[in-house]
Order: sequence, then structure tokens, then C-alpha cells
Amino acid sequence: MSTWMMILAVVVAAAPVAWAMRAGLQSATGNAPKWRDMPLSVAYGYVIGAVILAWLAYTYYLSVTAERTPVDTYFFFRTAVHGFVLFAAAAWVFRLLGQYVGTAGTRKLFRNMPVTAAFGILVILIYAIVSIFAGLIAPYGQEEVLGSANVVPGGNPAMGGNPEFPLGTDQIGRDILSRLIYGAQNTVGIAFATTCLAFFIGGSLGFLAATLQGWLDQVISRTVDVLMAIPALIFALLLMTIATVWANEFGINRTYFMVVIIAVIDSTRVFRLARAVGLNIVVMDYIEAAKLRGEGLGYLIFKEILPNATAPLLAEFGLRFCFVFLTIASLSFLGVGIQPPLADWGTMVRDLSQFINFAAFAPQVASAPLLAAGAIALLTVAVNFVVDWMLHKSSGLKE
Repeated sequence: MSTWMMILAVVVAAAPVAWAMRAGLQSATGNAPKWRDMPLSVAYGYVIGAVILAWLAYTYYLSVTAERTPVDTYFFFRTAVHGFVLFAAAAWVFRLLGQYVGTAGTRKLFRNMPVTAAFGILVILIYAIVSIFAGLIAPYGQEEVLGSANVVPGGNPAMGGNPEFPLGTDQIGRDILSRLIYGAQNTVGIAFATTCLAFFIGGSLGFLAATLQGWLDQVISRTVDVLMAIPALIFALLLMTIATVWANEFGINRTYFMVVIIAVIDSTRVFRLARAVGLNIVVMDYIEAAKLRGEGLGYLIFKEILPNATAPLLAEFGLRFCFVFLTIASLSFLGVGIQPPLADWGTMVRDLSQFINFAAFAPQVASAPLLAAGAIALLTVAVNFVVDWMLHKSSGLKE
């Protein structure tokens, strides 16, 4: 039986099993409300979830008992399971530690924090430490050519590896591990600076438009509408192509152009949120009282509006950072983002794609281009976990 036929059989067979499970639990618990009011679709979801967990457990058992050969079929699956367990345990320990170490405010924060948010904060802290201290952590420089090109990951000399380069080297002999570490400094650092600039531009204009309104609000809003009508990545790619010519003509690193271009494009989204939040605040009584006291525009924006708009703006900052981060990686992958010899995760995915050819007989070797892609995905997931938690806190909802 083919794999697809087996999946179809499981999906069909799960329906009567779910009905029988729900009926049995209703009878065993005296028709308790939890099981009496449970829809059949929910019971079906429980059965499918149990089947998936059983399949994962069985596959993991095969992965640890199978003979280790160069063609390690379960390499990626086993690595993913180990990574998930390791990060889950680290997040739980980090949250537990935060409940007993720190100020009263931080301890209370950690007590009310879900494990997913603790995981996100832990990952962000690790990325920040790696970014700041990349020069001390990396075994080699990001531009250092070591003379051994295309050394495969794994450190196994029989397969073309080298113990001195556990993650291998690229096509010109630079250490992949070192470039991965420096990539955190370059990609994440530039993304953070770009996001801050985008929020400064969009937030200032949004609050200004919400406070003054009138013709200024209309001019800025219609300009933003035009910019938002153009797909962001295509627009950024077009502007970066033009900026490349200017960078060569004026001798300016085009990374600066990239920061400004992405910041301006993403500031349109920030403007929309800041203006919407600002319009809801400027009608409040305390704003009218401040105007009657003769307070100026700067006081209204920075002392009255901004403190009351912090929660949604912080949540949006996390989301914008993810989009900016992915945009920079995409532009670098296309060859118009962060330029060599600086290490960048998007460029690394493109340059290391040659190792995909090893997937047929050595999956662990083919993991090279997935390292940078995994670093991008892990940070994106971590930031979104923290953003979801912040949105939940700012909404006033309770568990």
C-alpha cells in the first residue's frame, strides 16, 4: 500500500474511532458536560493527534535503533526531535529560573509567562549575545580564507570533512560556523536598526497626522496608500537595483541604501497603526485638558499619546522586525542585499545550495544550506511567540 493510501485510510478510519471514543467517555463519566458537549469534530481532532504522536514516537524509535550509515535517512527527523526537546527543556528551566531570580516585577512577569514566551525570550537573548560578541565567539574571521574550499559539514574525513571545520567551508574556503555567527551580527543587527528607523518615521508621521488631521493627514495618508499598493519585496528590489548604480557612482556602501529603502517601505505599515491608535487617543478628555492648558504639539505626542500607544506599537515592532528581517534575507539571497565579504544568512543559503546535491547519500552533509535558513526561521518563530504573548497581555484577556 502506498503512503498516500495509508494516510487516506487513517483519515477515514479516524471518524468512527472518534465517535466510539466520545460515546465511550460519555458513558464512562455519566454523561459529564465536557464529553456530552464535545462536537464530533473535536473528538476527531483528538484521534488524529494521537495517531500523529504515535507515528512520531515510532519513527523516532526507528531513528535511534537503525544502524548509522552514510545514508542516514532519519538524520533530519532525529535532529529536529532532539532540538525541540532541548529548546523546550531550556525554555522551561529559563522560566523557572526567572521566577526566583530578579526583581519583584520580573519574577511576577515570569510567573504569568507561558513557556512559548519564555522560549522566545531565551532565543532572542541567545541571538543578541551571539551578535554582540561574535568577534569573541567565532573561531575565525568572517572574511578569512582558510585554504580548504568546499569542506563538507560533519567533520568526517572519509566523507570530505575536517574536524577543524565542524560545519565545513564554503566555495572559497571560509569557515561556515564563523560566518553563521557573524551573520547574526550583520543580519539581525541591520534588521533591528532598520526596524527602529521605520518606527521613527512611521510613528512620528502617524501621530502627527492623528493630532493635526486636516490637509496634512490627507496628504500623508494618500501618499502612504500609493506606496502600500506596490508589493513590498518587488518595490524594494526595484529601488535596490537603482541604488546599486548610485552606490557605485558615489562610492557609498549600498547597505546604507538598503536600510533606508526598507525602512521607508515598512514605515507605511507603522504609519497606519500609529495613526489609527492616535485617532482613538486624541479624542480622550485628558488630551482636551492638555490642549486647554496650552501644551504644545511635542508634549501632546510624546507625553500623552505615545505612552498610551506603547502596547500595540511594541507588538507591531516585533512583527515588523520579522518582516524586515525576512526582507533583508530575501534581498541578500537575490544578490542585492548585504554585500560580500560581510556574512549574511540569505547569501549563505544561496552560496551553500551546492551541498543539496549530497542529500541522496549523506543527508547530514546536505544540512549546510539549512543552517542559515534554520537560523532565520528560529528567530522568526521566537519573536512571534513573544509578540503573541504581548498582544495577549495588552488585550486584558485572562487565561
